[in-house]
Amino acid sequence: MIPVQAQYLSAKGLEQLLQTVNKVRRQINPKLKIDGILLTMVDNRTNYAKDISNLIRDTYGSKLKVYSTEIPHSVRAAEISAEGKSIFAHDPKGKVAEAYKNLTKEVLKNEERALKHSAEQLR
Repeated sequence: MIPVQAQYLSAKGLEQLLQTVNKVRRQINPKLKIDGILLTMVDNRTNYAKDISNLIRDTYGSKLKVYSTEIPHSVRAAEISAEGKSIFAHDPKGKVAEAYKNLTKEVLKNEERALKHSAEQLR
């Protein structure tokens, strides 16, 4: 899973990271897989963040899974990361904790689908 902030330089960094991953696959580890891209620190109040999110989805969505769950930007989350605390301990009912709960559900659902698909192919 690759977390990517909804910012231009992060999107450019993603491009470089994917090139590196492909190089590692060719030269060292052909089994290396990317589960998906997770958009983080998304401030959906701004057109800029929406544009970057759409750019990432449009550019990579056909090749890689881009999770539908987005982790929103939150000052509270930034504060607690400096303290080394879990968002669930600090603000369990906040929007960031809720987003991570939704991400967990999405990942589990995707894994269930993948297992079901694998089982069907073995028949």
